Amino acid sequence: MPKVNRYVDIDTVEREAKKDYIDRHSPFVHCADTAKKGEPFTVKVKVGNEYSHPDDFDHYIAYVQLWNGETLLGQATFTPGTLGNLKGHVEVDFHIVPTGNKLKLSAMSYCTKHGLWESDPVEVTVVD
Repeated sequence: MPKVNRYVDIDTVEREAKKDYIDRHSPFVHCADTAKKGEPFTVKVKVGNEYSHPDDFDHYIAYVQLWNGETLLGQATFTPGTLGNLKGHVEVDFHIVPTGNKLKLSAMSYCTKHGLWESDPVEVTVVD
């Protein structure tokens, strides 16, 4: 089982290099608080918040996944150069159709140099 890294509030971190390292690898889930059952719902996953990630041939974000609890909803896979070999934020819009009463969304991102990173979960209420 690979080590799973998690975001730490970078305001509590003293060294700038550590803030950069944590932030640029962490995926963040952005979506509305409520979704309508049976209708398309957009969930944006962005890797990095304040700091951007490299896009080098040996150091890049290889994939981003969206999960609902333990169920994989989707994955976007990238190759080196997707961001033009410049530092940037990988962003993916997932379009899902909710069927239950709530969603517990989380994202995973994989850096080819620094491993697997997991977002904080985001709860979404699903209404009829």
